[in-house]
Amino acid sequence: MTKREWASWAIGRIEADFNRSADTHLIPLPVPALPDVAIYLKDESSHPTGSLKHRLARSLFLYGLCNGWICDGTPVIEASSGSTAVSEAYFARMLGLRFIAVVPRSTAQAKIDAIAFYGGECHYVDHPAEMYGAAQSLAADLGGHYIDQFTYAERATDWRANNNIAESIFAQMAYEPYPVPQWIVCGAGTGGTSATIGRFARYNRHATRICVADPEGSVFHRHWADRSIERVEHPSGCIEGIGRQRVEPSFLPDVVDRMETITDACSIAATHEVSERLGRRCGGSTGTNVWACATLASEMAARGIKGSIVSILCDDGARYADTIFDDGWLAQKGFDIARERRKIAHFFDTGTFAAG
Repeated sequence: MTKREWASWAIGRIEADFNRSADTHLIPLPVPALPDVAIYLKDESSHPTGSLKHRLARSLFLYGLCNGWICDGTPVIEASSGSTAVSEAYFARMLGLRFIAVVPRSTAQAKIDAIAFYGGECHYVDHPAEMYGAAQSLAADLGGHYIDQFTYAERATDWRANNNIAESIFAQMAYEPYPVPQWIVCGAGTGGTSATIGRFARYNRHATRICVADPEGSVFHRHWADRSIERVEHPSGCIEGIGRQRVEPSFLPDVVDRMETITDACSIAATHEVSERLGRRCGGSTGTNVWACATLASEMAARGIKGSIVSILCDDGARYADTIFDDGWLAQKGFDIARERRKIAHFFDTGTFAAG
């Protein structure tokens, strides 16, 4: 096949895979004490590769194919904390391409195993900040393509249509009591999700505001408040997939209406509480989102504002069995989440919440 013919075949494979997949569910998260504030979680763990990053990986591969960057035999390299790499390994295997993920050594073992399951390889770095340079070097050495989610997440995703999470959320909310959410809450790893949802809301003239729930150690909330701050030297935290030491090119602060800063202990506590209430485990970034949702919901109720809040169940908690769901790991990291767990449980039981 010619280059153009192979690209056409590859795009067809990805589109056929998408056509076989159903949309992800929108799950109510009941707080009976707040009858006029409805909270929903968009369950992105039901994608074939188990996370929100499946949408991003699909878009990045299509972007690379249509730009002529990914061709037959091109090694694909990515810098990732795990979930994006799992999804990209899936698409690389579909197209018969070699895939190498540059990941921190601290990445959850279940994610490493999933990358390997889809035929991907891992190249380890000691510190997350080393991922970018290592991925670029590998791509140069192998004559491959550094797919670079952190740069291309916001532009590879078509924010008006075509596998757009925002479009899906608004369509699924159409028959709910408050169909246009007051808030959509998400985290920021690349910034691509907040950019997509924020742009979509503006394009369609929805009044919905965007809240980014950010780990306490991350640079994003600092940059949102003061654009001169572009990096932090300390680690961004232990919640995989969100929070960064540097401001990524795909993070667009001007589409974000509010940032909520969440400690790792609060994120983990909310993850445990929500997992118990849903009857299934979810990942740490879901807990980060839910803590922010509790803050917003309690504020709405206090002001007499009726409406809905939509957030994201980002991935399956099975990937974190040996980290945030492991008592030994929590003790080793110095986490005692009992106080935070009581706070978030109190919110679900009473509708009142003191985030601090």
